[in-house]
Amino acid sequence: MYDYIKGIFTYKNSGAKGCFATVEASGIGFCVEITDRDFAILPEEGQQLKIYTVLLHREDKMSLCGFLKRENRDIFNILTSVSGVGSKMALTLLNSFDVTDLIGFVLDGDFKELTKAKGVGAKLAQKIILELKDKLTSYKDATPIKPAGMTSGKNSQNIDDAQMVLLSLGYEKDEVKTAIYKAIERVSDSACAEDILKEALKSLSI
Repeated sequence: MYDYIKGIFTYKNSGAKGCFATVEASGIGFCVEITDRDFAILPEEGQQLKIYTVLLHREDKMSLCGFLKRENRDIFNILTSVSGVGSKMALTLLNSFDVTDLIGFVLDGDFKELTKAKGVGAKLAQKIILELKDKLTSYKDATPIKPAGMTSGKNSQNIDDAQMVLLSLGYEKDEVKTAIYKAIERVSDSACAEDILKEALKSLSI
């Protein structure tokens, strides 16, 4: 329903129920639950703020979750599509790990790292990896995008994996192609998929 809200950041508060920021847009103050990480880097009150949102609709209430970066919002949506992972658990995971590290653990099958997040046991961590890896690497149009001038020494599979993740997060093909091209120019020939992904996301976040 809401892709993002852009307006004036009015105030923030945190407590046992989580971290929240209020953004005023068109005379309406939107109260948005955010991660601890985003809470720590909010601008000064009165400044403009763009926040990518997810509308949560439960039987007893409706609420908004928000993220300063689009990729964090999109990985939140994918996380909550995993059976047994609700919005609170998804926020906990995004509080515990940088999004590229989280994706890296999934691609590498490193469930032990995921158990470092509060409330994530080994069984749930393995389930998250099993379901999330399939969602991140099984994009419906799986034809790899080969940027012109790609250096042959780069690991082709890692490049393909990074591309598939970006496509799964909702970025357009042209965006992905440009971001991947820039990323492979900045990383070493032995760069893993998450390193390529991290560099590509830097370009997409500009």
